[in-house]
Amino acid sequence: MLTVDFDRLGLRPGDRVIDMGCGAGRHAFEMYRRGADVIAFDQDADELAGVLELFGAMKEAGEVPEGASADIKEGDALSLPFADGEFDRVVASEVLEHIPADIQAIEELVRVLRPGGTMAITVPRWLPELVCWKLSDDYHNAPGGHIRIYSDKELIGKGVNAGLEYEGKDYAHGLHTPYWWLKCAVGVDNDQHPLVKAYHQVLVWDIMRTPRYSTLTRIAEKTLNPVLGKSLVLYFRKPE
Repeated sequence: MLTVDFDRLGLRPGDRVIDMGCGAGRHAFEMYRRGADVIAFDQDADELAGVLELFGAMKEAGEVPEGASADIKEGDALSLPFADGEFDRVVASEVLEHIPADIQAIEELVRVLRPGGTMAITVPRWLPELVCWKLSDDYHNAPGGHIRIYSDKELIGKGVNAGLEYEGKDYAHGLHTPYWWLKCAVGVDNDQHPLVKAYHQVLVWDIMRTPRYSTLTRIAEKTLNPVLGKSLVLYFRKPE
């Protein structure tokens, strides 16, 4: 389930890219499949071990182009262990809302991006996130959870102030917003609630769907995204 549009980001085979706060690696895997030289970066060693294992499995299965490479790196988003301008593309998906010093993190991402390179930043969208916070304190009070709600204007401004040029935005995962509202309403840990289980099955079906049924869910999500998209996706470029 991808949030970033890699065609819009301008990703090309051979690009050196970093997925900062990669988590389980969904975006790193897709960039690897597209022939990039990928660094999956996170502070969670266990998550990174799983990502590295799957990188290896992808290569063994012949899922990546010849010449593509992928590796992991553990570290701190506020002090990235990379040279200035080292990366052609930067992805930071659903991570800044967890970081108290978000401006410093953005400045580090800008530092390691080469002039002319592009960056995609995604965060929970303001309205869907606000509803979740109103429905459930447990949703955002968990250790390591969300500590802020971004408006489009605020995050664009932080990117521009850090030296980026704003290129546009998307909204993604409109089908997921009602699911999270439902979870917040019945209890974020109450995965056995009949309505939560039923909606989860729909989302799993959507992710695993066959091409025969993909048109229906794509139309539904495309219709919902402008209004209820769970994620805000911003695209930036670093000036030459």
